[in-house]
Amino acid sequence: MALHFLVESATDAVEGGVVSLTGAEAKHAAVVRRLRVGEAVTVGDGRGVRLTGVAEEVTPARVDVRILERVVHEAPTPRVVLIQALAKGDRDELAVQAACELGVDEIVPWQASRSVSRWEGAKAVKGRERWATIVREAAKQAHRTWVPEVAPPVSTAQLAERAADQRMLLLDPTASTRLSSLEPDGRDIVLVVGPEGGISPDELERLENAGAERMLLGDTVLRTSTAGPAAIAVLSAALGRW
Repeated sequence: MALHFLVESATDAVEGGVVSLTGAEAKHAAVVRRLRVGEAVTVGDGRGVRLTGVAEEVTPARVDVRILERVVHEAPTPRVVLIQALAKGDRDELAVQAACELGVDEIVPWQASRSVSRWEGAKAVKGRERWATIVREAAKQAHRTWVPEVAPPVSTAQLAERAADQRMLLLDPTASTRLSSLEPDGRDIVLVVGPEGGISPDELERLENAGAERMLLGDTVLRTSTAGPAAIAVLSAALGRW
């Protein structure tokens, strides 16, 4: 399979033309991935454009790719959004990486009541930037044409507001309805994953009262790092993406 890279914009890219990788992306292509002249590559802008071409010039500062084909992919619909509670260590980051590879369309950090990790002030900015970097690299690995957005952190109150407009699913090991039985209704799906210890009873009640649905993922209790990705795999099948 051809190597895949990202550029900031491919709006002006046309078949027969040249698209250039610069900065860190060029260095990654030339030094880390050892791209060679004449090698086939694909290039995307993360907003639906996929270019297929051949490397014409390769240096750590600049990589030129001659475009052989340009295809524009529509954004997936309905969208799958992951509300990932902040977790200690790198567990939330592992969830973000896997969720991106598996096809999530947006990721939202959630400061849940049981979150050990706390994002406040500058830490929230750096945390979001860190997640965005993880998402970008995971999207390249998966050759995704659309790179998911990482939204600003939200509170439980903000989640409750969102539950009124979108189909919100709460992963809850005490729920009676299995996620695998879900019948899509055309609305965007907002999947909520709690931190270590799960979603608190107060949060479950508040979100359910706002319109969210409790869903059982399976008979085992998964870590916060694996629950979201596992649920996204189930939803991808239900939505016909897989």
